[in-house]
Parts: sequence; C-alpha cells; structure tokens
Amino acid sequence: MDEPDFESLLSEFDLRDMAGFTRNFVEDLRSALTIELDLEEEKDWSGVLCLGMGGSGAGGLFLKALSDDSGGLPFVVWTDYGVPSWWGPEWLVIATSYSGNTEETLDGVREVISAGGTVVGICSGGELEDVISQSEGSACLNVPPGQMPRSAFGHIFGTQLSACWALGILPKPSSVEIEAMLGRLATASSESDLSTNSGMAATLSRSLVGREIGIVSPTCLGAAAYRFTCQLNENSAKFAGATDIPEMNHNEIVAWTSESAHDRALLVLTGKDMHPRTNSRIEWMLEEIEAKPTWVIDCEGESLLERLLYAAHVTDWVSIGLALLTGEDPSDMPSIESLKTHLTSIQ
Repeated sequence: MDEPDFESLLSEFDLRDMAGFTRNFVEDLRSALTIELDLEEEKDWSGVLCLGMGGSGAGGLFLKALSDDSGGLPFVVWTDYGVPSWWGPEWLVIATSYSGNTEETLDGVREVISAGGTVVGICSGGELEDVISQSEGSACLNVPPGQMPRSAFGHIFGTQLSACWALGILPKPSSVEIEAMLGRLATASSESDLSTNSGMAATLSRSLVGREIGIVSPTCLGAAAYRFTCQLNENSAKFAGATDIPEMNHNEIVAWTSESAHDRALLVLTGKDMHPRTNSRIEWMLEEIEAKPTWVIDCEGESLLERLLYAAHVTDWVSIGLALLTGEDPSDMPSIESLKTHLTSIQ
C-alpha cells in the first residue's frame, strides 16, 4: 500500500495553512532576534515572573530553561489568574498574550500594575496593550498579528528573548553566533518539511498513528518536550504526556517497563551536554523498555538555546503530520473557541 502523500493531505486538511506558518518559523525568529528594542538595562531585579497561557505562554518555560542553565536570576512561569502570593514589585513581570485578550494574563497584569510593578508585555494588540500603556515604566512589545498563537512561536519567543537580552537578564550570544544558529535551524527546517514525504518528521508521524504517546527528556529540554505535548494536543487532537529525567526514573519508569506500555510510543529527546548520569539513565531505558515504536530525537545545536529551538520546530512538523494522517485540520480547535464563547457569555 502506498504511503500517504503529505502535499495532498495538506491541501485537503490544512485549511488555515499551519504548514505555511511553520515554514516561516526561522524567518520569524530572525526578525524578532535582530530587532532593536528601546528597553533600559536593569540589573537589580530579584527575579522574573512570566505570565502567559497556551501557545503564548510556552516561551516562559524556554526562558526558565536558559536562565537555569546560564542566567543569573530565577524565572518562574505562572499559568493562572492573578500572581503568586509571594510576588512583589522587585520582580519583573513578562506578560505574553498573542491576542492581547487572554483573561488570565490580563488579570495578573492588572494586579501587578495596581501594586506598582513593572510589566514587559508582548502581544499583537488587544486589551493588554491598552492596560500597559497606562502604566508608567512598563512597556509593550508588538508582534505581527493574524495567525494562531502556537504557530507564532518564532515571533513570540524571539521577542521574549530579545527583551531579556536588552534588559541584561540573560546572556546574549554574538551576532555571528546568532546568524550561524539561524542558518543551521533553516537547514533543519527544510529537511523536516512534510513536503519531502521522507524526512524524519514524516516518518515519525506515520509511526504514531493509533498510538498513545509518551515523551521523555532531560530536564534542560523539558520545555521543548512539554511544548511538543501541547502541539500534539492542539494540532493533532491527541493525548500525550511529557516527563523529565531523572525525575521520571523515580516513578513513571515502573509503568514504562510493564507489559501495558509495549504498544505505547516512546519518544526520547536528547542532546549535547547532558549530565553523564542522565545519559546513563537514558541508555538503560532504551535497553529495558519495549515500547513500540521507540524514537530518539537528537536535538542538534551548539548551545542549549539552539537545541531547544531545534526540538520545538522539528516536533511541530511531527504534530502536523500526525494530524493530517488522522484526518484532522491542524489549525482547528472548536472546543477552545466554544469555551471562550461560554466564558464571554457569563461575564
């Protein structure tokens, strides 16, 4: 039996061009990373609180991973209404809402501003821009509108990262290093495009049809693993779960080594500079776990930033491929739209 042709499937099911937005990822990222931002460098923050939900909030986890690896401040990600009780104005707030109208994020921003806090907002307009414009000392950074938040990750995360560089709260690579990274990511993007019908993303997505999916990663790549699960949820309409090593070796590994896991897909993200004991744990798992299929995705890159971006982008293609193979429109999300309509009706 002939394998499905992804170009035909894209024409049939990808009605809002999720693939097209995904192809633009590297250029979106380049545009955001090379923009000059009018932000004053500060060095006396106690930490950074990242507010955001869904596709808009995913970047906060990536920022946290970078700061945990080589930053000087704690980054905390908050995905709820309001802000945590311990928050104070000495903590910078980065609030991200692609539409500018995410109610949980707006609720937190209003609380921060009323308490004299400083907000760097990232949005394509909406109410968030209006609220921040009324706060002296806060700033709003705009990203291009017109697409699904999860497809705008290059714009969103690139702007978040540029803001952190401009504020001096994360170390910035040289312009030569940034351009070299973008070049390698562009190559990886081209090789992962479903239109090739034969790349890793196309082959992996075919193997996942009808399978439960578990994603395992070292803690440093956990942000990308979690985003992968979210993309499988939204793009593919599939359940998936992500856990970090070594933590999962103290609990979830028991389930993986049972007979019930034999027909569950195991996807393992790996990369350079992992703790050697983490690497040993992964090697043991690959020998002992009999999940079918088992895939190891080696996240390429000279830095943790590049490895995270590689993982995020390549797995985006996998989630789109799985959607198409199961007859799903990767842009369609009727339940989320229905919930928003319901919440609007009871305000």
